[in-house]
Amino acid sequence: MKLLVSVFLLLALSYPATAKVVTSFQNICDYFFFKGQPPIGPTAATYEKICQKTTQAGSYEYATLYDTSRRIPVYSAYEFVGYARCGRNDKWFIEPQLDDQNGGDFMAPESTVTNNLGQNQSLNEDYTGTGYDKGHLLPVRHRNSSSCVEATFTLTNAAPQNPTFNRGRWRVKEAEVANMLTTNCLNSGFRAYIVTGVVPGNTNINNRVNVPRYFWSAYCCRDNNNRPQFSGAFYGNNVKSGTIAITSIADLDRNLTALYGTGFQVFSNECQ
Repeated sequence: MKLLVSVFLLLALSYPATAKVVTSFQNICDYFFFKGQPPIGPTAATYEKICQKTTQAGSYEYATLYDTSRRIPVYSAYEFVGYARCGRNDKWFIEPQLDDQNGGDFMAPESTVTNNLGQNQSLNEDYTGTGYDKGHLLPVRHRNSSSCVEATFTLTNAAPQNPTFNRGRWRVKEAEVANMLTTNCLNSGFRAYIVTGVVPGNTNINNRVNVPRYFWSAYCCRDNNNRPQFSGAFYGNNVKSGTIAITSIADLDRNLTALYGTGFQVFSNECQ
């Protein structure tokens, strides 16, 4: 019996933890990135990697790089597998482990965190009365089930977004991309990957949460031999009159490199 207990403990210690806040995406939720490679971009101790899931026993839904100093995500990455007209549940959650290392390893209500609540992430009250939407990076319309939709409602997947821009041109473009990837990629038996992010701005809401200057998104379709078939990108200025600029992955990389002041490659394996 003692031998069995010792073996069990050894296995438990050697098996990788499935905490949502992780030191590396690799071997945990790297399958949300094209060829398993996260973007190459800015690095800082304030950036936390999150493998997003809704319950302890649930599977991972997508991956997020989160900026705890600005309290907004850098990007969310996911495999697009289609969409369904699911009902919205506007109950927003947080990531407990960002504020309390002993917190649960899945998204949960704010009430579950008693220590340092909001120290490293935005809260619902930060948006109250500001006039900004909680702008999804991974949007509801890019999910194909109610459980998947629920997973998008975490504040680690949202940043302050002008409501006219969010509900207008940005929403229209998200729908166009979903339709295009379904028709030209998924219906051919291929797989599609998307990374959506923001560029920080110079203002904050509630003196805590940064208001992004830009929202951006890039997509890549690959065949069953892992060869890129087509890709594209777009971005928009986060203001009421913000327009959508259509661009290539290479041009988006150049723009993000200039805006971040450091090398940026959305698809680090150059999905062109």
